[in-house]
Amino acid sequence: MEAKEQSNVIDISNLSFHYGSRNVLEDISLTISRGTFLGLVGPNGSGKSTLVKCLLGLLTPHHGEVSLFGKPLEKFKDWDRVGFVSQKANSFNAGFPATVFEVVSMGLFGKIGLFRFLNKAHKQKVKEVIESVGMGEYLHQNIGELSGGQQQRVFIARALVSDPDLLILDEPTVGVDAQSVQSFYNMLSYLNKEKNITLVLITHDIGAMTSYVTDVACLNKYLHFHGTSQDFEKEQNLSAFYGHEVDLITHNHGHGGH
Repeated sequence: MEAKEQSNVIDISNLSFHYGSRNVLEDISLTISRGTFLGLVGPNGSGKSTLVKCLLGLLTPHHGEVSLFGKPLEKFKDWDRVGFVSQKANSFNAGFPATVFEVVSMGLFGKIGLFRFLNKAHKQKVKEVIESVGMGEYLHQNIGELSGGQQQRVFIARALVSDPDLLILDEPTVGVDAQSVQSFYNMLSYLNKEKNITLVLITHDIGAMTSYVTDVACLNKYLHFHGTSQDFEKEQNLSAFYGHEVDLITHNHGHGGH
């Protein structure tokens, strides 16, 4: 097995965050190594999105440290190495007059500047990335005419066009039908295995994602579990963690069907 350069993509050490008197995250320590596909799960209000905002420098932790690619967050400048698809990515004006090609092109502005024109190589890159997420035939279609699942693929392409090493997705399957969700996870698995992109997927879709991710972190104010997806499937304390019965549906052993 070949040595991985700079094996840790994310290092979170003793991180705590509170909104006023409400503690949202308490003493979180989490390391994510290169090539990992991590599912970050937890009930609503468990602090998942807050943790991601701390990772992206949008919120400052009250205690603890975050490093990306071996650099403390306050010194990290290579933001084109990090792609982010927010939960609200496809909650935009459906009449917005932009094609798939134009939306994905916007992902290059951080590299080339907002008012620079795309050259031939840039345009080719945009087309290749759109193809890689299975949206090649929709290149010139208006973004507002696409389904929710198709729109999410376009926003992933926008995040991918700058060649990130790390892609963070916040609840990307909300509002996407079940059939699209499965092909969506297949696409993420392909990006992880074939393109060697480290993925962090925030979701409460526990059953589906365990078949695809390599690792799972369970968050509910504290980090309750961090390990492989196989170990997570054996975890006995999920119901206590969620406060209600939880069934894991996987491909190997299902509760109530596959």
